[in-house]
Amino acid sequence: MNGHSNGFGSVAAVAAAEYIRRHHLHEIGENQCSSTLVKHIKAPVPLVWSLVRRFDQPQKYKPFVSRCIAQGNLEIGSLREVYVKSGLPATTSTERLELLDDNEHILSIRIVCGDHRLKNYSSIISLHPEIINGRPGTLVIESFVVDVPEGNTQDETCYFVEALIKCNLKSLADISEGLAIQDRTEPIDL
Repeated sequence: MNGHSNGFGSVAAVAAAEYIRRHHLHEIGENQCSSTLVKHIKAPVPLVWSLVRRFDQPQKYKPFVSRCIAQGNLEIGSLREVYVKSGLPATTSTERLELLDDNEHILSIRIVCGDHRLKNYSSIISLHPEIINGRPGTLVIESFVVDVPEGNTQDETCYFVEALIKCNLKSLADISEGLAIQDRTEPIDL
């Protein structure tokens, strides 16, 4: 994990560690970095999953994605072309769906090419039910592994990718919690 206190008790930390051990296995090669981030969202798993599972529409909660063109029927091996908003050191990324498990709430993608420096990038995001302030909530765990680009350190690479993921997870929380306040707990099509 990223080592930051999340404000939740040791029971939540133990549960998160077990989920990471079971669902977030990455083979880390030489000259690669990896990290795992955790976010607690005050919205039920079905609502959060309705946003995360949309491999064809990552822009629904990822603020740096302007649009996405998906190919195939959203099954393992499907590809998507992601167009990145200006301001980042990239314009496109081609990504492959590695895993989409609606029962366990796990999504995994791999970047196969693009005009960026995230080579051999692979990520896993998993959602787990929890109770937050007496209400249904979601523990979101996202992990990644990526090559360290020439001229960068492991710390610099992890810091950059973690910053992107933190923005995505904050956006996911903001959108999900806004919908939960409206009591829209069934999967929705935004």
